[in-house]
Amino acid sequence: MNEPLTRDWHHDYPLDLVRVLSPLRRGNGDPTTRVEPDALWWASTTSAGPATLRLRRASRGTVRASAWGPGAEAVLAGVPDLLGASDDASGFAPAHDVVTRGVKAANGLRLCASGRVWDVLVAAILEQKVTNREAWRSWRELCRRFGHPAPGPVEELWTAPDPRQVRQIRDWEWHRAGIDGARRRTLLAAASSACSLEKAVALRGAEGRAFLQKIPGIGPWTAAEVAQRAWGDPDAVSVGDFHLPTIVGTALVGHPLDDEGMLEALSPYEGHRHRAVRYLAAAGVNRPRYAPRLPVRDYRAF
Repeated sequence: MNEPLTRDWHHDYPLDLVRVLSPLRRGNGDPTTRVEPDALWWASTTSAGPATLRLRRASRGTVRASAWGPGAEAVLAGVPDLLGASDDASGFAPAHDVVTRGVKAANGLRLCASGRVWDVLVAAILEQKVTNREAWRSWRELCRRFGHPAPGPVEELWTAPDPRQVRQIRDWEWHRAGIDGARRRTLLAAASSACSLEKAVALRGAEGRAFLQKIPGIGPWTAAEVAQRAWGDPDAVSVGDFHLPTIVGTALVGHPLDDEGMLEALSPYEGHRHRAVRYLAAAGVNRPRYAPRLPVRDYRAF
């Protein structure tokens, strides 16, 4: 096994590694991530090939990053942004008590920016119009059967399948992974446009989200989910989410809302609406138990 590339990165702000990187984790069984008492592992694709990144605290204010694989240099270069160094909260001010509680509870929250569209896009497409349980099951299946074994010392860690691997998946294998025709077509369309996807990171903001929506099957919800993770977009609201308007409405105005009402309720946070949503989660605001739930389906049975 090759020795890893390493770097020590120093930060001058409170940093909660688990909280910052939690948006990249798709459920407890995510094969691309691993959380250990003293380290976090993340396997990803890069333009140079697969890479594995390990992050651990070396000392107060210092994170030691180690990376393996062809993409090691790329993921090491991206460590500061991944851990929120480019996140700018200037102009954000809590306008509700519940958001204030979230700010206090989430000391060390920064918006991560992976710098890569592909991996987070695959996961977001799988989460379109299905429950997290369904989507995460398909994510595990795709990564373990078609992704790369993560380089480095950790077993049972996998990357997402890269665009070439996605294009090679046969029809019956999509079915076996529990992925319906609509999501399959969107994944294949994204794989065909993979060489231009990273342009969205350079565009950023609303322009970057609009660029992603040029791909058939990608709408505002998917584009926002990618923007939140790929470039740490502080204003990307997941419009079209099944539960989010209920969560935001109940927290901010005392009753469920639709998408339009949710955006109106979040208007005091213009420019930082996603950040406000993250603080609601940190404050413990969740979907009310009486809220309707999407039915759990298994497309493998169809």
